[in-house]
Amino acid sequence: MKVLVVDDDVVSRMMLMHLVDNCGNYDILEAEDGADAWRQLQAGLQLGQGPAIVFCDLRMPGLSGTELLARVRAEPALAGLPFVLVSAANDSESVGAAHALGASGYVLKPFRIEGLRPYLLALERDDTPAASAQRLGIDAARLGVYLGGLERQLIEAGEVLGACLAQGDTSAARERLGRLREGCAMLGLRAVATELARVEAAPAPTAAGVAQVLLAARAAVTRQAALLVAGPACQRA
Repeated sequence: MKVLVVDDDVVSRMMLMHLVDNCGNYDILEAEDGADAWRQLQAGLQLGQGPAIVFCDLRMPGLSGTELLARVRAEPALAGLPFVLVSAANDSESVGAAHALGASGYVLKPFRIEGLRPYLLALERDDTPAASAQRLGIDAARLGVYLGGLERQLIEAGEVLGACLAQGDTSAARERLGRLREGCAMLGLRAVATELARVEAAPAPTAAGVAQVLLAARAAVTRQAALLVAGPACQRA
């Protein structure tokens, strides 16, 4: 799977590439600025070998990250490409502009592997319970305990997050969402982890949006628990 990393700062680019490499087995492409990235994306279309996702710096000379994103979303063949902006700017204006342009996510510098992993995991299918247990080095009984613990955290989070948002404490809400996201990613619930990341990165998370993603997360946990009980044959199906 190809991952395109775009940043005019070579040190930041190398750090981001290193973290992507630590997330799994990816073919990492690099672009030194927006113009270089656009050339590579067009070449990928012609060859049918484009990246599966782009991590792009927000502010670059020449063609900025937001300008590159606008080009990508305007090109029908690239419009659905996952495109994650990365930046040191965490003000609501920058984050809001990124989402308005159709960014798939927004990762803050300095980079942390936990911030990148959900976007990469979302490109793959959710783990089966057997695969999760093998990856974590645990047995089925322990995985069941982990799933039960995550479900309890999701139930408790509904009330806590609602109170945080009612008080305007978005920082605490994002911190809680981040912990839930990491838990879902650890247990192989990739799609839900990505949705939690999207809500977490929103400029102003809403109570309705949070409630919706928490319900989706609980449904995913319930499904995994049911597959765990059903056994390996059903998991393969």
